[in-house]
Amino acid sequence: MRTALILLFLLALAAMPGALLPQRSLNPPNVRDYIASHGWWGTFLDRLQFFDVYGSVWFSAIYLMLFISLVGCLLPRTFEYAKALRAQPVLTPRNLGRLPHHETATLDGAPADVIAKARERLRGWRLVEREEADGARSVSAERGYLRETGNLVFHFAMLGLIVALALGKMFNYEGQVIVKADGSEFCNSGTLNFDSFRPGLRVDGTDLSPFCVRVNEFDADYLPTGQADMFTAKIDYQAGDDLTSNTWRPYDLQVNSPLRTAGDRVYLLGHGYAPTFTIKWPGGEEREQTIQWRPVDNLTLLSEGATKFDPPGVTDAEERRKRQLVVTGLLAPTALLHGSLLTSSFPDLRDPAVAVDVLRGDSGLDTGRGQSIFEVDQSMIDAGRLTKVARQNLKPGEAITLDDGTQVRFDGVERWVSLQVSHDPTQVWVLVSAVFMILGLGASLTVKRRRLWVRAVPQDEGRTVVEVGGLARTDQAGYGEEFRVVAAELLSPRRGT
Repeated sequence: MRTALILLFLLALAAMPGALLPQRSLNPPNVRDYIASHGWWGTFLDRLQFFDVYGSVWFSAIYLMLFISLVGCLLPRTFEYAKALRAQPVLTPRNLGRLPHHETATLDGAPADVIAKARERLRGWRLVEREEADGARSVSAERGYLRETGNLVFHFAMLGLIVALALGKMFNYEGQVIVKADGSEFCNSGTLNFDSFRPGLRVDGTDLSPFCVRVNEFDADYLPTGQADMFTAKIDYQAGDDLTSNTWRPYDLQVNSPLRTAGDRVYLLGHGYAPTFTIKWPGGEEREQTIQWRPVDNLTLLSEGATKFDPPGVTDAEERRKRQLVVTGLLAPTALLHGSLLTSSFPDLRDPAVAVDVLRGDSGLDTGRGQSIFEVDQSMIDAGRLTKVARQNLKPGEAITLDDGTQVRFDGVERWVSLQVSHDPTQVWVLVSAVFMILGLGASLTVKRRRLWVRAVPQDEGRTVVEVGGLARTDQAGYGEEFRVVAAELLSPRRGT
């Protein structure tokens, strides 16, 4: 037990870096920024797996040792408890007067009458009746075995919780995806459909629970101060036989009301805006794109992003890299100008506007390296391969004309929602274990293990000296009142005498 307590303390201590430092599984960019800004110290922490705390070797070792320690603690206690349940209550002490609780009285009647009365009053107690010398008789009674039962239930439930969490880490998965709220669909058919995906140790992404979600619209309610009041994504979904019959079922997805289907849970994490830009080249060709931009101010939803275009009809790779266009800048759902600087005064779409830089050249799309859809490859700008050709604030319907006659038009704004799909086959067992932990802990804290003895010694003239003694095995608090009530009933004269 001492070892288990030490390991519990170490586990809590080992979890602290996970709360204080950014974790790679949750936010890789923050981890990269932390390492870059802290130099050798950040690199040293990374080598020690401080940015992957819950999957680190040392955290797993403490977790495993705690599991082994709990098993080693519970097995002998269970055997001892089983033996205690089969054992009879202990013999009545020779001198009951030495016990913390003691009462005595002389009553009319034989010892058998007193013992019969005691047996009736102590119904529900585990008791045994014994014959003693000189015709005396005694009763040994015990109660409160539920205390140790609760203690064992608590620790076994904790053990079950550890096992369930470990299995959950092996077979769960979690993915995030951004879906435009214009009837766009997402299907949980493979990892490539997600923007980010975090599998369990035994999940390869080939056997996901199949279902589809269609986001029809998104409603956001705000207080006059701009504080969010309610978010609701009106969606349709299909799973199981609905996939083959093409049946869609409606659901209002809210922040605290996830969709539960096909063994998975779909959460509404956040939302934002996606501006629509149309490029019209001098030859008359047009291309339109609606790409989500990410909020940089959670209060006003001022957003930033980059929408990238390839020139049409250009087959030569070198020439195409010279003529790519990138529209980057800020999007304000409710525009507020400070001179020529654009910001947002409210998070809802009341008066949208964008402040854009139009860049031309090599955007880095053909390098084969992954890049963020929200940012421009800064190395291309530093190398002079991507240059700014225009800057302007635009309202919906307004356009910029570049030096070669190309027109960049801001057409409007659409909404997008961020969804998270979570799969955890052990969540029910985690809940059951947690409930039993609470019940077991409640029983172990509220139930008192106590013992009570009654001795009846015959005297002359048909009278009997009755002694009652009590002892709380673990804690005397609260037992005194119970003992007083029981003793008063046992030592009171019989009715009719």
